[in-house]
Amino acid sequence: MRFKKFILLIGDFIILYGSLALALILRYQKFDLNTFQAHIFPFLTLFLIWIVIFFIHDLYSIDIAKNSVEFTSALTRSIIVCAFVSLAYFYLAPFLFSFSIAPKTNLLLTILVFIVLFCAWRYLFNLVIGSLTPKINVAIIGSDPLILTLIKEVKKNPQFGYRVKAVIKEAPEEKDKNELADIKTVYGFKNLKNVLIREKINLVITSPEVYKFPDIIQTLFECLRNKIDFINLSVFYEKFAKKIPISTINQVWFLENISQNQKKAYEFFKRIFDCILALILFLFTLPFWLFIALMIKISSPGPIFYKQIRIGKGGKPFRLIKFRTMIKDAEKDGPKMAQENDPRITKFGKFLRKTRLDELPQLWNIIKGEMSFVGPRAERPEFQKSLKSLIPFYQERYLIKPGLTGWAQIKYGYTSSLDENFEKLQYDLYYIKNRSFLFDLEIILKTINIVLRGGGR
Repeated sequence: MRFKKFILLIGDFIILYGSLALALILRYQKFDLNTFQAHIFPFLTLFLIWIVIFFIHDLYSIDIAKNSVEFTSALTRSIIVCAFVSLAYFYLAPFLFSFSIAPKTNLLLTILVFIVLFCAWRYLFNLVIGSLTPKINVAIIGSDPLILTLIKEVKKNPQFGYRVKAVIKEAPEEKDKNELADIKTVYGFKNLKNVLIREKINLVITSPEVYKFPDIIQTLFECLRNKIDFINLSVFYEKFAKKIPISTINQVWFLENISQNQKKAYEFFKRIFDCILALILFLFTLPFWLFIALMIKISSPGPIFYKQIRIGKGGKPFRLIKFRTMIKDAEKDGPKMAQENDPRITKFGKFLRKTRLDELPQLWNIIKGEMSFVGPRAERPEFQKSLKSLIPFYQERYLIKPGLTGWAQIKYGYTSSLDENFEKLQYDLYYIKNRSFLFDLEIILKTINIVLRGGGR
């Protein structure tokens, strides 16, 4: 997967400078090396900004590396943003740069040529990568409920090359008729080796109950000679879906996978990063606070800020502060989770939530050390108490500081039901296990994408 992303990155740079060269040829009817060299450095900075914009819009995510509506939408948004950024770069802030060129016409030609070449290159990449990606025939052994979820995930993402050819289980179940109708289903393990060979299986995914049968283990061991790879269901699911399957883990999993000592340096520098970035954003956005405060007062009676007790690291409560987005006394009948089209949210409050501007005051929580920029969502004590009793390992979210944004927030958004909180916890645990500076940067950039699309609620 990293190799594919590297190819995308190199290809984009070639297309970017190829577009510039072609634009200069169209403009001057010849290729002049001196003219091209004069444009290299000014456009290098701009092209690097474009690359960041592509990343923000998920154009380096193999998850959408297929010619679909989702890909086309991301491609269109990124090109539009790049065009506006380019105009600002050369036209609106010339005092920031000391370039020897003012390429108005050349910039316009470069953008137009780039749109054509970039779209053609990306659509071609998706076609080629789909045809060249090795097809991995998969067999899944066991009856774990997680298997059906995994099959759905694999079907939704054909660009990874996995094809579930067979499901092998001990006995039939009622749900098999609908969920496994288009997949070869084998009951019983008597002819396991023959099935794997006949279906040309490359990868076998085993659920935990399989290890209770010594005969199956022996058969699978013999299949190693047939160049068949094996992987545990929970391990494959984690790598493929980027979340931890709660149904397959226990306390031992946390002892083996969550080590705080290994993250000491990361936590130290993350705290420094949080403070510096929070102070910069606080000073940069402070002029907008007065306007937001004024609009809140005009749109509905009540205070400007909304303070609420939330659960922080180690289960320690703290007072979170946000711009008020709901009507006064919105919870006079008791705490309630925010719903889709919640009638308690004011008209201006909807705008603040969509753009996530209501969360600006939380920069103060970050400066105080109660929160971080990236981490699990800080939950309210009222909801925490009930969710803790209903969802296994829910309390483990508080092994680290809560965040202004997080892996669960960008992958799943807001939650208003038990099932949604269960799903979101799986992403939180994945982040806690795999957190790093690069992962944090990816989450922050993806959050910017959500904010630009008005994806808040």
